[in-house]
Amino acid sequence: MPNTTITALDAWEALDSRGRPTVGCRITLQGGGVGRVITPSGASTGDFEAIELRDRDDRYSGFGTRRAVASLRGPIAETLIGMDAADQVAVDSAIAALDSDAALSGIGGNAALGASLATLTAVADTNREPLWRVLDPTGVPLIPLPMVNIVSGGAHAGRAIDIQDILVIPVGSTSFTEGIEWVSRVRSATAELLTEQGGWAALVADEGGLSARLDSNEAALALVTGGIERSGLGVGTDVAIAVDIAASQLVDAGQIRLRSENTTLTSDEWIERLVQWAQQYPIVSIEDPLGDDDWGAWRRASLELQNIQLLGDDLFATNASRVDHGISQQVANSVLIKPNQAGLVSRTADAVATSQRAAYATVVSARSGDTEDHWLADLAVGWRAGQIKVGSTMRSERTSKWNRLLELEATEKTTYAGRAALAPLR
Repeated sequence: MPNTTITALDAWEALDSRGRPTVGCRITLQGGGVGRVITPSGASTGDFEAIELRDRDDRYSGFGTRRAVASLRGPIAETLIGMDAADQVAVDSAIAALDSDAALSGIGGNAALGASLATLTAVADTNREPLWRVLDPTGVPLIPLPMVNIVSGGAHAGRAIDIQDILVIPVGSTSFTEGIEWVSRVRSATAELLTEQGGWAALVADEGGLSARLDSNEAALALVTGGIERSGLGVGTDVAIAVDIAASQLVDAGQIRLRSENTTLTSDEWIERLVQWAQQYPIVSIEDPLGDDDWGAWRRASLELQNIQLLGDDLFATNASRVDHGISQQVANSVLIKPNQAGLVSRTADAVATSQRAAYATVVSARSGDTEDHWLADLAVGWRAGQIKVGSTMRSERTSKWNRLLELEATEKTTYAGRAALAPLR
C-alpha cells in the first residue's frame, strides 16, 4: 500500500470567480501523492456556517486572506505533518482542535477546508483513483440530477430582484448528458425572451445566470416558465423550476421585506404567496423560503408545501446537529450541502449521512465565489447525494463541475439519479 503520511503543506492567496481572494492549499504525501485545492467563498452567508478568516486591511477592500494562509503554513502544517492522510476523521479532528470556536473563526474556516480537502485529494492521487472512489469504494457511481441557474437576483446580481435565483431541473431527463443539453436550451430560450421583452441578456450574475431588472419577483418565474415553453420542452414534465429565496437576506424585524416591490409581508403572508406560486408555476423545489432561525415559520411552510422539495441551506448550514434538530421538528425535507459551510470534509460527510438516514434529499452545492476546481462534482458522486447545484451553464468555474460529470458519465459505468432524487422522499 502507498505511504499516506503527510510530509509537506503549502498555501497561497488565490482568487475566486468574483476576483476576491481565497485560499489555495497543497499537501504532499510520503507515497508521492499530491492534493491541491482552492476553496470557494459565498456571498449570501448564513449565521451558522464556518467563518472565513479575512485580513480586514487595505488590500482587496479588506478581503485578503494572508492571515488564513499563515494559519495553514503555521499551526495547521505543524499539526498535520507526520499524520496519516488516509484517516480523514483524525486529520479533521486535529485541525478542529486548533480552534476553540466551533465556527473555526480563529484559524479560519477557509484555511481549515483547504487543508481538509487537500488531504482527501492527496489520498486519491496516491492511490491513483478518482476522488469519488475514496468516498464510495465499492459502489457504481451515481450521477446527480442537476439544478441549474437561469435568472439571478439578490446578493448574486446586485439585488435586481429580491429572489436570489430561479433555476431549472431537467426532471424528465434520462441521463445527465441529456439533462444539461435541455437546460442549455432553456437558458438560450429564456435569454431570447428577455431580449424581446426589452431586457439585456448580456448581463451575467455571479453564478452565470441572467441578470435583469424585472417588474416583480413573480415576473422572473413567468420569464423562466416562458423560456421552458419556448425551448419546446415539456413544462413541468421535462423541465421544472427550482427557486432559491435566500430569505436570510430578506428578513427585517421578523418579516419578509421585498425591496424591489416596496412590500413587507408577515411570514404567513409570505408562505401564502409561495403556495400560490407553486400552484401557478411548475415549481418542484424551494430553497430557504424563511429566516435561518425561524423554526416555527419553517414548520408552517413544511405543512403548507408538503408536495414541494423544501430545501434548507442557511437553516441547516451543513451542520449535522442542526439537521438533526430539523428532522425532530419535521421541518423541510431536503438539505443543501456546502463543504465551506462546515469547514471540514468529515463534518460535511456527517451532515450528508444524517440527512440521508432520515430520507431527506441532499443537494451538493457550489458557492457564488467558486473556482476552476471540480472536486465538488466528485464529492456529490462519492456521497451519492442525488442532486447537485453549481450555477448556470456558462463561466468556467461552473462548467468545470458539469464537465467532470459529463466525463464520468461518458467514461464509467454509471447510474443517473434522475427525478427520483427529488424530495419529498418520505
